Amino acid sequence: MVQRHHYSDKISDIDRKILMMGTYVEESIQKCINALVKKDKELAAKIIKEDELINDLEIAIQDDLTLLIATEQPVAGDLRHVITSLKIVTQLERMGDHAVHIAKTTLDIADQQYIKPLIDLPKMAAIGVQMLHDALSAFSESDRESACDIAREDDRVDQLRDQINRELVTYMFEDVQNLPQITSLLFISRWLERFADHVTNICEWIVYDCTGEHVELNL
Repeated sequence: MVQRHHYSDKISDIDRKILMMGTYVEESIQKCINALVKKDKELAAKIIKEDELINDLEIAIQDDLTLLIATEQPVAGDLRHVITSLKIVTQLERMGDHAVHIAKTTLDIADQQYIKPLIDLPKMAAIGVQMLHDALSAFSESDRESACDIAREDDRVDQLRDQINRELVTYMFEDVQNLPQITSLLFISRWLERFADHVTNICEWIVYDCTGEHVELNL
């Protein structure tokens, strides 16, 4: 019984670190969109620097999980949770990278006059951040049903991406001089769409953690 309690404490500590990493990723994507909209180059540079925190947490969590496997030899549901945790931190690290890509692009175009007000890109980001926030809650509560519901929100992000891309392609034909900026904004919409895709992947791993089944959500 004492040994089981010790194992549970270790898992709880790792779960807390995963939630902390997820919070950093949420904040990073929120900040990068604010930097983009406000043309805040100082904030964009700060986001790039702070990505080290996310990367360091990923390594620390992976090390903790590797040690846990070596020393505790988890099986069945415990092993599924360890595998899920490893997969989730990988997804979170990639999401942090997308925020960095957006911040770097902001540095490239912040001195330019934007071809149009940036309205839909922040909407995409807001949905993605809410999806991640809810997915982290589902992970901590082992909530399979919520994970499935959250993944469906990816459709809204895809719809906004398609709408943005249609508008930007129209601008592309009308004003070739702004082609570099248009291309940059197209990339940003793609990174935000990928951000939501990673949340969907996290939701799939939550379902696996709860049931042992591999599923593809939001097809």
